[in-house]
This record gives sequence, C-alpha cells and structure tokens, in this order.
Amino acid sequence: MFANPAPATAVSSNVLRLHPRHVCGSIDELLADASERHPFLTDDSKSGSAFERVTMDGEPHIVKYVHVDADWTMRTYGDIGPRPMLVWQAGLMDIASDLIEHGTVGVAGGLGRHGWGAAILMRDLTTSMVPPGNAVVAVEHHLRFIDHLAGHSARAWGWHDDVGLLPYGMRWNMFDDRMVEAERERGFPSIVPKIAGDGWLRFAKRAPAAVRDVVDELKADSGPLVSGLRTTPSTFLHGDLKFGNMGALADGRTVLIDWSYPGEGPICHDLTWYLALNAARLPMSKDDSIEVLRTALVRHGIDVEEWWGRQVALCLLGGLVQFGWEKAFGDDIEFQWWCDRALDATKYL
Repeated sequence: MFANPAPATAVSSNVLRLHPRHVCGSIDELLADASERHPFLTDDSKSGSAFERVTMDGEPHIVKYVHVDADWTMRTYGDIGPRPMLVWQAGLMDIASDLIEHGTVGVAGGLGRHGWGAAILMRDLTTSMVPPGNAVVAVEHHLRFIDHLAGHSARAWGWHDDVGLLPYGMRWNMFDDRMVEAERERGFPSIVPKIAGDGWLRFAKRAPAAVRDVVDELKADSGPLVSGLRTTPSTFLHGDLKFGNMGALADGRTVLIDWSYPGEGPICHDLTWYLALNAARLPMSKDDSIEVLRTALVRHGIDVEEWWGRQVALCLLGGLVQFGWEKAFGDDIEFQWWCDRALDATKYL
C-alpha cells in the first residue's frame, strides 16, 4: 500500500499512464502500524486543519486531517471530495517522482460529517523543508524549484482533468468578496479571511483607479480572465507553491507537500503563486525568475513561442486578483510591480 511506484509516463500531449493509489477506509487502517500519536499545531498552516505526529516503523510521520468544516479554503472551493484524497488516489502526485518528493505514504477517506473528510499520512520531512523566517533562499534552490516546476508540468502537458479536482475557473476565487463575507458570517474562525477583507479595503484606497477597476471586475466575474487563459496550454498544477510547502532533498529532488488545490490550469499560475507568496525571500527579481521558467520549459521540450507572453501576462493579472489584498500591505516597489503587470495584461482580456 505504501510502495512508491515508478513515475507516470506521458504517452501523448494529454494522456498519462497513471498508477492509482489505495485509499484506506478508516483511521485505524491507515495508522495500524503507528506506535505513538500526538496532536500538534503547525505555524505555517493557515487553513484551520488539525495535525498529529505519529511514529510508523520507528520513523516520524505527520497526519493532516482535512474537512470542509475546519478548513476555510475547502469551504471557499466547495471541496467535499476531498481533493487531497482524490489527487493521491488518481496517482497524479507521482507523475515526476524523480523530480518531486511529495512525502505522502497513505490516505484514509470517508471521515467526519457526511464522510467529506480525509487523513493524509506523510513522512516527516521537516529537516528538508525551506526554513521558516524571512531569509532569502539559496539561488541554487530557487533555480531548482523553477526547473522542477517546469519538468513536472511538462510530464502532464495538455492534461485535462477527469478526476474532479479544483475546477479551472475557481482558482481565482479564493480571496474574493464572497469568501470574506461567508467567513465573516461564521465569525472569522480563521484569521486569514479577516486579514484579506482588511487588505482589500487598503487595496481600494492604494491602487490606481484603472487597476482597482479591472481587479474588482475580475473578482466579481473571473470569466474574461479564464477565457483568455483557456486559449493557452494547460497542465497539472500543484496549486500552492509557497516555501512553507517546499524543500530540497540531498538527492537533488524538490520536496512539495500539501496538495490541497491540485487540478488543471496554466503553468504560469503556479509560477505567479510562487512569486507572490515568496516575494520577500527570492534571490533574484521576479522578471528574471519568469525568464528562468521560460528557458526551463524549452529545455524540458515545451514550445512556448505562440502562447508564453499571453499566459504570463494574464496569470500575473490573476495574481493581483488573488493577492491584491496581500500586496496592499507591502512596500511601494512590490505593490507597483504587480499593478503595472495587471495593466499590461488588460490588452489580452
């Protein structure tokens, strides 16, 4: 059950030979070999999910419990699958196991109210993760992360979701006004939606009128953004490339955990997320990092000539739709960079 299969093989532009994974029917089955169990809190998680430390065969592991009742991001995305279970079950986490170590060794489903929850059992990879804090990451790790993003995406180039993961068009809705209001009605059980609401008020005062208008329109209806991006290639996305989910192994592979928002989408969405949430810790400029990804895609066999500029521009605009509230708390240079890119992208809408 916990064996690591060979990497999935791309057999055409949109077909993958996948190796489905077993899903346990209960916590007892998942943790049958556990000798110790201790609940704990993680500093990086902002979703509301619960965690537990367990020992399996003498080795440290972590269990993450996910359910829509506890996780505001799952409520926003209507995730009753739940998708971290579905992506494991489909075998999609394994498509580039020579590049990516996801750490997951087992999943139990059908948990909690209506059976909408799951437990994700992972090896404890803490010592290989990017250390928390504000220090700039090593340039070699930054370059490797982007190269492995390109390589992972190339394996699934042209893939279309038949699993039921995060719908393409929902990616830009996580921090919209409907989410903030829904969480406000619940009394803001998690702090991030409240901060986002405050940030959008700040954004409205700080952003140039033209930027504010286009972002407000796309927050209300992301259809024009999605339609524009649909004219560009899709691949399989991890969806949450923040340093808290990333690390580097001694064997050269990238650690990538917490597959909460997987699904079909444009690779530049994952790049934009990476640039937005890790901005203060990047060892090179965002513009140079974008060029690194373009070059890496070409090296991994992807022809970028016809679509690259359009997808980059629209995804950067989408980044402001998602994270304008967060950028509104930042310095003038960072905020202006995102506003300028948003205006540049309007010609593609």
